[in-house]
Amino acid sequence: MSTFGMKAKAQDRMTPFPQEVSASAPEREIARDLALRTLLIAPVMLAVGVIFWGWAGLWSSGYGLAIVAVNFLVGAAIIGWSAKISPAVMFGAVMFGFIARLGVITAAVLPIRNAEWFEVAPFAISLLVAHIGLLVWETRHVAASLAFPGLKPGAALLSPRDCSIDSTAERSV
Repeated sequence: MSTFGMKAKAQDRMTPFPQEVSASAPEREIARDLALRTLLIAPVMLAVGVIFWGWAGLWSSGYGLAIVAVNFLVGAAIIGWSAKISPAVMFGAVMFGFIARLGVITAAVLPIRNAEWFEVAPFAISLLVAHIGLLVWETRHVAASLAFPGLKPGAALLSPRDCSIDSTAERSV
């Protein structure tokens, strides 16, 4: 392949997203919705922790839920930052960001794993159930709206966003 062809391919990979794609930030809205939904499931998860493991279960479940919420918000921040650069950078940032966030979760647990207030079982249950459950919950909303959850009419479950639809756009469809 010629040098010109290699430069053209490299340039294609570094082409940024169109302005309208990078101007909207659905990943931020989705992550915020997920973090707020973490607050909705927190009483149940904390109650399970305290019932089965006592106060240590309560603190461990709370710690797991906090990690889940922060993980979603950091993931959205990585996507938002990298999307402004290019699709290729976003792909790499998302892939390596996921691995880095798993490392951060591990680093957040290692120093406290032997603490008196920490129980592994409620922490792990809260972490896994919240991650998977919230993603399934959010997937239902995204799939149902065929758009971003914040744009679906009447989907303002947790925030007072304006979710109105332009009636002319609705009639033309």
